[in-house]
Amino acid sequence: MKIKIFGKENCAKCKTTKNKVEFFITKWDAKDKVDVSFHNLDTMDGMVEGAFHNVLDIPVTLLEKDNHIVARWDGEIPHSEKLKEHLFQV
Repeated sequence: MKIKIFGKENCAKCKTTKNKVEFFITKWDAKDKVDVSFHNLDTMDGMVEGAFHNVLDIPVTLLEKDNHIVARWDGEIPHSEKLKEHLFQV
């Protein structure tokens, strides 16, 4: 399972999203099952990855399993219960 977070370093919502996801992954003892990555849209690599995933608003959080998106949140911080539901459902 992969969680990709797209945002910018100076974005408060983006930092909150990143911190919240990392907190709950640790709390739910899922660190060995989930790879979390942050893609900074202020960098060329981040912009390319964001364009590939059609990121138009920030933050964007994607949950991927076997290269398929199973959940997506655009412009919002994922609610912890929804995040947990998708993580442990797939």
